[in-house]
Amino acid sequence: MKGFTNTILMGAALFCMAGHVAAQKTTSFTVTNHAQQTIDGFGASDAWSMWQIGEWEDSLQTKVADWLFSSEVFADGSPKGIGLSIWRFNAGAGSATQGDAAQINRDTRTEFFEKQTGQRRFLKLAKERGVPTFLAFYNSPPIHLTQNGLATNTGRGGTFNLKEDAYDDFAVYIADMLQAAEREDGVHFEYVCPVNEPDGHWNWLGPKQEGSPATNREIAHIAREMSREFLQRGITTKILVNESSDYRCMFATHQTDWQRGYEIQAFWNPDSTDTYVGNLPNIAKVMAGHSYWTNTPILKPGDRGYERVGLYGYRKRLKDEFAKVGAEFWMTELCIMSNDEEIHGGGGFDFSMEEALYVARVMHYDLTVANARSWQWWRAAGGNYKDGLIRMYVKGERIGGRGQRREPLRENRVRDSKLMWTMGNFSRFVRPGAVRLDVEGKMEIDGLMLSAYKNTDGTLAIVAINYSQEDRPVSIDASGMKTATAYRTSDVEGENLKHVGKVDMKKIVLPARSVTTFVGKK
Repeated sequence: MKGFTNTILMGAALFCMAGHVAAQKTTSFTVTNHAQQTIDGFGASDAWSMWQIGEWEDSLQTKVADWLFSSEVFADGSPKGIGLSIWRFNAGAGSATQGDAAQINRDTRTEFFEKQTGQRRFLKLAKERGVPTFLAFYNSPPIHLTQNGLATNTGRGGTFNLKEDAYDDFAVYIADMLQAAEREDGVHFEYVCPVNEPDGHWNWLGPKQEGSPATNREIAHIAREMSREFLQRGITTKILVNESSDYRCMFATHQTDWQRGYEIQAFWNPDSTDTYVGNLPNIAKVMAGHSYWTNTPILKPGDRGYERVGLYGYRKRLKDEFAKVGAEFWMTELCIMSNDEEIHGGGGFDFSMEEALYVARVMHYDLTVANARSWQWWRAAGGNYKDGLIRMYVKGERIGGRGQRREPLRENRVRDSKLMWTMGNFSRFVRPGAVRLDVEGKMEIDGLMLSAYKNTDGTLAIVAINYSQEDRPVSIDASGMKTATAYRTSDVEGENLKHVGKVDMKKIVLPARSVTTFVGKK
């Protein structure tokens, strides 16, 4: 921490601020009682990693499960984990059974459900640690039901890779999986999505991973078949339609045509008679989207197109379109892509606050502009790319710094990241059922961002982001909450949701490049 000394006293915190911090003008925020959306939870997926980690040593499984799911605290009050409340399960299409004939990269193939032992192990570990919500999603129908016999589209075009007479069979397949998970693993899926990213263009251009496009009519068709099958069996799982690859496909068309665009209106406006699903009794009244490619440009008020494009504009349009049809929004997937130039794109895992702050800003805008009820990172663990909360090192992988000889690892390893702990500033303290409260002022003030949430137990969680390179004095008026307990994540060694202690809400200093959560009661 630079520029000040923090002295903690009982019931309040006095900050002895020196140098440039004391000279700066204090930025004031006011938390109102104006309620916005209810928060359903924060999560990540098990894709492409838990099938491996779930078969590693018990000690590594325990470490990963505690980091992701635990709500316990250490003796010093610091959280043991980030307390994810949603776990997103990559349901299998069976491509792994085909070997190289699957035309899919080995690490991204999936087994059929009965052989997804590693992933199912983490379903149980999540449940044991109190995760309340499970979501299953399909990248492809199972290989025996696809038109080309594969779980990848391989240039077929923009229609669903499902046999025309197999919609009811796919619904049966999904229902069987849900009942098997409950019967054999004791895990109930609250939600299931039959199509993942059906509206983009990547998933039918080449054999990279499982995926299939689908038109809005085809998505509505499978949702109706699933609804019918679930009702007959008494399955209470809600159907999630759908998970869009890009916000722009949800309120317009983007890199496709009308058949895979304007999805909010297509699925939720009763006038869209061919595709409307809002009348199905077991449909979730939320629609999910992925915030890839929409996090830039970062425009400010007064900039051309501010309310139409970019980090703010896309989310404002999303919120407005959902308001028209009375549906709500989940953000279920994000990792870093090539257009995220501010943090050098997706290549290479980043353990520092650089990526963590960049993602925290996206979370802030998704939650406060788009009114997302849920926010979920892409995958919980990954390799040498900015797509995991945890860096996994597989035995035999060659590692080594610049100029060093790259030696193969003799054992499996895992390592946490500032991104994981920063996400915990939200997920650990903003619990399911919390209501977001408006904060007066601008969306972002010179790199300062603040959002507030009232939990069902009456506690108030305020997440403060300082994106700037300087320590910043802040005063927060939270309707009578004079002090709060602070938890901070920063680039300082050991500050991973660190329990800072009691602070005076009128005398706060946010360290440079940090995220701090304040928890208290009004």
